[in-house]
Amino acid sequence: MTEKIVIMLLNTRLDAPGTLGAPFFQATVAAAMDLEVEIYFAAQTTQLLKQGVARNIFPGEGREKSVYDFMKDAHEAGVKFYACAGAMGEHGLDDTNAIPELDGKRGGGAFIGEVVEDGVVTLTY
Repeated sequence: MTEKIVIMLLNTRLDAPGTLGAPFFQATVAAAMDLEVEIYFAAQTTQLLKQGVARNIFPGEGREKSVYDFMKDAHEAGVKFYACAGAMGEHGLDDTNAIPELDGKRGGGAFIGEVVEDGVVTLTY
């Protein structure tokens, strides 16, 4: 039985905002189903963790809810957000300009360690 979902945001693109709502919506649903959920931000997706960036990206034409709103929903449901430290440096993200929802820094080793555990399902976007 699945107990945990680990999501890797690697291939979603900030210039394709339609790709950015689903990972957070699905993470929120999984957390509401009492699953432990972690999202790892890698490469350019770490930019979503910088204050003001996700707030100005809207995944739908209606512009009713920003990507940051979806992120906050997920975090409030219990989803943990982790950034790749290397990608943080590459994209100018640090502790002074990160959103308050960032739970920490974890690299590829931590991600692999999670996904090989029994009871863990991995989703990549």
